[in-house]
Order: sequence, then structure tokens, then C-alpha cells
Amino acid sequence: MAAYGLYTHIASNKFRSMMMLGGLFLLVYVLVYAGALLAEVFLNGNRAAGDYLVLAAHDLVSAFPWATIAAAVWIVIAYFFHQNMIDAVTGSASVTRKEQPRLYNLLENLCISRGIPMPKLKIMESPALNAFASGLNRRQYSITVTTGLLKALNDQEVEAVLGHELTHIRNGDVQLMVVAVIIAGVVGFFGELFFRIFTNLQWNSSGSSGWSSSSSSSSSDSSSRGSKSSGGGAVIIVVVAIALIVLAWLLSQVVKLALSRAREYLADAGSVELTKNPDAMITALRKIEGRGELPGATSAVMELCVDNPREGFADLFATHPSVQSRIDKLVAFAGGRDPGPLAAPETADEEPEEQDAAQNDQPPPLPTRKEPWGNAGAALGIPPLPGTGPWGPHR
Repeated sequence: MAAYGLYTHIASNKFRSMMMLGGLFLLVYVLVYAGALLAEVFLNGNRAAGDYLVLAAHDLVSAFPWATIAAAVWIVIAYFFHQNMIDAVTGSASVTRKEQPRLYNLLENLCISRGIPMPKLKIMESPALNAFASGLNRRQYSITVTTGLLKALNDQEVEAVLGHELTHIRNGDVQLMVVAVIIAGVVGFFGELFFRIFTNLQWNSSGSSGWSSSSSSSSSDSSSRGSKSSGGGAVIIVVVAIALIVLAWLLSQVVKLALSRAREYLADAGSVELTKNPDAMITALRKIEGRGELPGATSAVMELCVDNPREGFADLFATHPSVQSRIDKLVAFAGGRDPGPLAAPETADEEPEEQDAAQNDQPPPLPTRKEPWGNAGAALGIPPLPGTGPWGPHR
């Protein structure tokens, strides 16, 4: 289970990242072809289905260089500005040792112990208990921690979470996740764009263009039959285009299946190897369990976190194993102890207040008088006499 820095895992992540980037270009070409089909239908309303397919293929060949450039530009923008996008979504801000000495020292000690370059440290104002790492190279690597996690976890548990995120950086998991986010962003953007254009054209073209104008302009039986056949072909092409767009979106989601859930087990094991404290990792997971939802964060950001409470359709696209399974691995292979589900940190803070309120309802205790020789009698087990004062009993 001590899998910190496994070369096979790192090499696999690099290979998957390159394959996913190649798949990004393929998905872009599919979207361009689907868009060309929709454009040909609305620009040329009197053609057969086969004609639309051929015309769209010619459009794809013409647009191929521009589509390639657009995808490459998107990758370049995401490479340099993805962290700014994540910070804008989460509201994270960089902190220094002076601003967060406790957190900064814990992270620095872990980095020094293994000779790891110090990533940037960021804080997110949120009551949620979570943390995540991001970046594509050493100059961009950063670890973001929520304020809720800092308040709820002790130093050993925070150190375990930081070790978990450092292992993600060392193993190349962060790079693979960012590439997946880029692909999902590209396909989601263009897919939504095409659907908006299609719906607008569909609602705004009634009686003025498209199939309705072709059918209304027919006056003879032969032209009527031609318009029906062309209209049917147009409908088929629209269905094909929508199916291609949906397929591209599904493939962008299936990309998540390349994100092996084993990466979380390896990151937990790497944290234990860094901190030598499996119990701290277990209690940290127990406290985070079910309390890691980041309000307003996208699913792409949640997939970067220590725990992602969101589950995909029928758990098919879930990117994290369950907390219980991760703890079971730590207990079985790292010798940790599982305390079981823990109460929410807020309840622990409320208990003293409830006790104070109950004590306030009780009558105040009677004042006690001190003995002349301090607590010597109590030390010998002799209870003080009632009504005794500093000069002996009252008469």
C-alpha cells in the first residue's frame, strides 16, 4: 500500500494525459461536423439527406485548420489561466507564512522532509471541509484549503490532508484532472452553443425559411413530393447532428473513467508515508465525510477535492471511492484505527454552550469558607466542618 511516487502510476498518468489531449481534437472535429450539418440544413432546405452529409464533409475539410487552431488556442489558454479560472470559481486567494503560519509551516515541513518543491498555498472562505491541488507544472502547482477544514481539523489531521494533496502532485494526478477539466469545458461550451443556435433558429424560422417555406412554395404534385422528401431528409440530418453533439458530450464525460479511483488510495497511502500517522488520515477522512460540498463549485472543481460527495448517474461517473472503502484500506494495510463516523464539528462547539445554559438555570452554590491551613485537611481526607471560619468554629 506504500505507493508514494510509483513510477508505473506516474507513467500511466502521462500517457493518459496525451491520449486525452488527442481525443479533445477528435471531439472538436465531431462537433464541427455536427454544426456543419445544422448549418447546411438551414441554408439549403431543398436537398436529400445524402447531399447534406457530403456538403457537411466538405465544410469540415474547409474548417479543419480553423478547428485545430481553435482547440490548440483553448489548450494554451487553459494551460496558462486554468488556475485563475479555478480561483474565480472558488474565490481562493494566495496566503503567505505571515498570514497563515500554522498551515504554511505544516506544508513546508512536509516538503522539506521529502525534498518536494513548495507549491503555492491558497485559502478558500467556506464552511465546507475540503482541500484540493491544481496545476500543470512546478510553477503552477498549488494547494487550496477551506477555512472550515482549518477550524475542524487539528494539526496532525491537516498535515495528513496536505500530504494527500502533495502525493497527487507528485504522482501526476493533478495534471490528468486538469486535462479532463479542459476537455469537458471545450465540449460543454460548444455543445451548449450549438443547442442555443439550433433552438433560436427553430423558433425564429416559422413560415419564413427552412422546410415550411419550401413546402408552401410547392404548387405541383412533383414539387410537393420533392419537398416532402427533402423535408424528411432535413429532419433526419437534424436528428443525426443532435445525436453527434450528445455523443460528444457523453464521450467528454466518459473521459472521467480514465481517472482511476485507485489514485485516491495511492494518495492516502502517500500521506501516511509522509506523516507516518495513519490514524490522522483516517480521522481527517471521518471529519470530512459528507461535509465537503463546496457551494457554487462546478463538478470539475469537486473532482479535484479530497472528497467528492457528488455521485454521477448510477455512480457511473463518480471520481472518488467511498470514504469507508478508503478507510478500510488504511486499516488493512497501514495499521490505522477507525473511530467510526464522527459527529459534525459544530455539535462539539455547541455542547459547552448547552452545558453552560443548564448550569445557569441551577441556583448558585453556597460560598465555602477556607480553612486556616489551606487545603491541608482536604489533602489528608478530612472534610471541613460546617460553619468554620479562619479562626475556628462560630459560636
